[in-house]
Amino acid sequence: MDDWQELRTAYEVAKLGTVSAAADALGIHRATVIRHVDALEGSLGATLFHRHNRGYTPTEVGEDMLRVARATEDQLAQLRGRIRGRTASLSGEVVVTTVEIVAPSLIPALSSFRVSQPEVRVRVEVSDRVFHLEYGEAHVAVRAGREPTDPDNVVESYGAMESALFAHPDYLAERGVPDGVDALRKHDVVADADASASLSFTRWIHAHVGIDRIVFGSANERINLLALRLGLGIGFCPVDLGRGWGLEMVIPPRRAWATPLWLVTHVDLHRSPKVQAMLRALRQAKQTPQEAPDAS
Repeated sequence: MDDWQELRTAYEVAKLGTVSAAADALGIHRATVIRHVDALEGSLGATLFHRHNRGYTPTEVGEDMLRVARATEDQLAQLRGRIRGRTASLSGEVVVTTVEIVAPSLIPALSSFRVSQPEVRVRVEVSDRVFHLEYGEAHVAVRAGREPTDPDNVVESYGAMESALFAHPDYLAERGVPDGVDALRKHDVVADADASASLSFTRWIHAHVGIDRIVFGSANERINLLALRLGLGIGFCPVDLGRGWGLEMVIPPRRAWATPLWLVTHVDLHRSPKVQAMLRALRQAKQTPQEAPDAS
């Protein structure tokens, strides 16, 4: 690529928001900054910034450029660290992404990581969206459900999230406790109404109870968990969270309800010191189970 200098300049503009700030940071003239940005936009055939009186704001394409440049900067920083022999002292930011239902169980590992690496900032992105590791949107992903298959990623089994059927004590006091799977068909069920959902226990509900008993549901598992805590019906909840919230277990965990978890990193960053340190913290926490924090 012939646009490295222009990319670096545009990255500084995106980070700092103005041409003047970018020029000061890079030690070049304002006119050079503007020329670099214009040249990069011409090379890419796209507008990277909205220009306004207060400065420059990245467009959607500009945000994409920012992610690529950030990933490049991170990789270069790791390279400098390895060359200078400073791998024992880590700094900067590490980004971990996962889904709502898994996030609370990661807090012990992230806390342990912070103790061991106090110079590293930890940012957690909780979303159902699959973050692009190749663009540097995240360094480590903890994904739930089917095994990721992207050939550019390094995928490692992270065990499984154990779930059981729970309900609020008030709901059970009013409706009674079901004495088996068949009895669930007489109860209100909280679950995602999408039968193709990636979570194994959601598919189990559709197969064994039926969509007609799902009285409340969302693709966002945080909403479903909140509905359980408000007594809207019976539904699945990770065992540690259900017990911590004072819910009553209706049917204990089954192997078919366990959701596989996967540690995912991009091959280009997998061996970087920060990523390896985070992976070690996650593995160690899995080997030493701790009570998950309240996610309210």
